[in-house]
Amino acid sequence: MIRHGHDGLEMVNLRWGFEPLEPTGRPGAALRSEGRSFPTNRCLVPASEVYLPFDGRRYRVSLVDGDWFYFAGIWRPASRTWPASYAVLTIAAGEDVRPLRERQNAVILRKDRTAWLEGGDEGLLRPLPKGTFRVERADSDPRQGHLI
Repeated sequence: MIRHGHDGLEMVNLRWGFEPLEPTGRPGAALRSEGRSFPTNRCLVPASEVYLPFDGRRYRVSLVDGDWFYFAGIWRPASRTWPASYAVLTIAAGEDVRPLRERQNAVILRKDRTAWLEGGDEGLLRPLPKGTFRVERADSDPRQGHLI
């Protein structure tokens, strides 16, 4: 993920998910953004697409223009019992994603990445307009043959 470090922006590998509230709980990998403020420790998780399961099938979600994007996140420093970690923020699903699920990760477009990292407008945590994302079935990825 990308964050502000001591010497400017840095890309670091941190554990995905905050320490569980209960010893047998699962790490908190996503946090609802509504009604909250995130003045510090903001981060970005780079992505070019995301795969979502729905009704026994997988769907690939990417920007229509093919550009990279980021998931809005926050990070926490290491504690006595948990390593430094991050979680992505969620919002109500936008029109493109809503047929698959009620919530989605908050997406930050490349043009807004600096505003998010520098503590800018919380209004960035909103669904993007209809037609921003391409949603397609990905049960069998035709690109897999190129990876072999």
